[in-house]
Amino acid sequence: MSAPMLPPNGSYIEMTSYGEKLPEVRVVHASGTVITLSMALAHVPPAQSTVELRWAVPPRGRMSQEGYVIGVDGNRINVRFTGKPAVLQSRSYVRGGGGEQVIMIREGREPAVGVVHDMSERAVRAHFTDIELETDEEMTLRVMLGDEEVAFPATSLKVSSMRQQVPVEGPLSVEMVAVFADQDEGQATIVRRYIMRHQMMARNRGS
Repeated sequence: MSAPMLPPNGSYIEMTSYGEKLPEVRVVHASGTVITLSMALAHVPPAQSTVELRWAVPPRGRMSQEGYVIGVDGNRINVRFTGKPAVLQSRSYVRGGGGEQVIMIREGREPAVGVVHDMSERAVRAHFTDIELETDEEMTLRVMLGDEEVAFPATSLKVSSMRQQVPVEGPLSVEMVAVFADQDEGQATIVRRYIMRHQMMARNRGS
């Protein structure tokens, strides 16, 4: 990647690992296909894990680049870029929503109904009750966005489960982060438009 397109040393960029955006990621050094990053020790991703990096490239927009961790040294990691970088407009990163119904469909299992915490055109974070779910499971997710429905093939990237214990043992609470396998621009536009409309309504209510 050419030097003008790389983030400058000392700048802060966005990094997504296992479907979650990590805070306070700083560029130590970037050259060629390798970038050294610094972050809080608690958020350091493991070696060989894949990540997505995003940073501003004025006036073109934002750069999106995938990579994988090739080395970990305390709170610093080295990431090697993979694939080709993509310049995307800021609108491609609209994220929001919450409270929408989501239906998980898996082969050989009954459909499971959950609730969206937040979503974007690329991923969704949702809550389900009393289901068995592991990472890397393939599924179809159908989400109701007002009067419209979108459906994406998806893969679970992060799953956490906890059973209610107080005051008595209760249902199993399952939190999932899933990434959409296919980028259907028509459905992505529906998601983006829905989120932006609700963000505008929230701003109007607050004004």
